[in-house]
Amino acid sequence: MGAILRRRWMNKRDPKNRKDYQPIKVYCFPDERETIEQQARSTGLSKSSYLLRVGMGYPIRSIVDHHQVEELIKINGDLGRLGGLLKLWLSNGKPAPGIDARTIRETLTKIDRTQDEMVALMQKVLRPQAEPMTRARMMRSQKDRDT
Repeated sequence: MGAILRRRWMNKRDPKNRKDYQPIKVYCFPDERETIEQQARSTGLSKSSYLLRVGMGYPIRSIVDHHQVEELIKINGDLGRLGGLLKLWLSNGKPAPGIDARTIRETLTKIDRTQDEMVALMQKVLRPQAEPMTRARMMRSQKDRDT
């Protein structure tokens, strides 16, 4: 009797994830299937996850966008290091011939402005899926990658 009750209880268990429910079949032509598969690959999602997100109206981001943001983070880190070196050079008081302090300060200002523009661009790409990125958080992220 106990085994029968256990089997009934096992069959009536609450579903824990989507795989416990019935799937939806989608009939399509081979070229449509190829397009769906290609789109799913470009986002780094499985076909099922891709179709679910599209069907639910969730934003779909290309995996290429994330790779480009990672590259921008690296460039931004390089700009920060360059600015630091320029500031160190200025503080040593040994100017290079033909370059005045004003030119260096303008260069530092341009570096800062470029970094701000890069952060704004990265926020546009990532904002729907992540918290807003600040320059300090981005620098921590870069430091974590370097170690």
